[in-house]
Amino acid sequence: MTTWLITGCSTGLGRALAQQVLEAGHNAVITARNVETLTELAEQYPDTTLTLPLDVTNAEQIASAVDGATEQFGGIDVLVNNAGYGYRAAVEEGEPDQIQQLFATNYFGAVTMIQEVLPGMRERGSGMIINISSIVAQRSSPGSGFYAATKAALESTSEALQQEVGPLGIRVSIVQPGPFRTDFAGRSLQQSAEPIAAYAETAGQRRKETDTLDGNQAGDPVKAAQAIITLAEQESPPMRLVLGKQALELAETDLNQQLDDLMDWEYLGLDTDYNRADM
Repeated sequence: MTTWLITGCSTGLGRALAQQVLEAGHNAVITARNVETLTELAEQYPDTTLTLPLDVTNAEQIASAVDGATEQFGGIDVLVNNAGYGYRAAVEEGEPDQIQQLFATNYFGAVTMIQEVLPGMRERGSGMIINISSIVAQRSSPGSGFYAATKAALESTSEALQQEVGPLGIRVSIVQPGPFRTDFAGRSLQQSAEPIAAYAETAGQRRKETDTLDGNQAGDPVKAAQAIITLAEQESPPMRLVLGKQALELAETDLNQQLDDLMDWEYLGLDTDYNRADM
């Protein structure tokens, strides 16, 4: 039995993961800004569930959640940074206060969670941190620039973190989901307040997609949750786990394009080094 701490469990992938972790017989510290949304799970699994209110932009609540998990279950074996939301806006349309709040939640909230759980994991010489990213961090789309940036920042930090804590017995993985049938598009996706007509065929088209996307995504959140549990069981997990056929195809296309560009423009990059004769 392991102890999981999962953020953002009120709905969506976080909720599905909490359910699957508890069904598998593990302890789960499940959190949400509105803790009442977690009552049903707590009643189903009273001996293995701890529900706590948590806004990941609140450092005091983060510290309290980690302390509560340690007191109840003796420590945290798996941290899943899942809490977050989307923001759709062309780059020019982005509102500074909305962008700052997006980073405060999606990036800095996850970083603070990591910093808070690491002392306990280091002391035990074991643990795993799973950061829920998105396939848009691999290849962004019109209207997703700011959301993708929060996830790309989290991925870069995760890569450094893996190298820092790996020698200490702590594992780190990134999960890149594609579209899954959660309420992300309907409930957790915000939009810029003042669209600019010039972007009607780019970012504007993505806004229209939202009207038909919700409830029709190909991804099954229960299967995604089960895949994440399997990931956490691996002694040598991958840096990235891509979830869903659409995301896998997009990642492959993007990586091939990057390799093609690297080879096509290699000559120009190599020309920027000093010539040995000049040194």
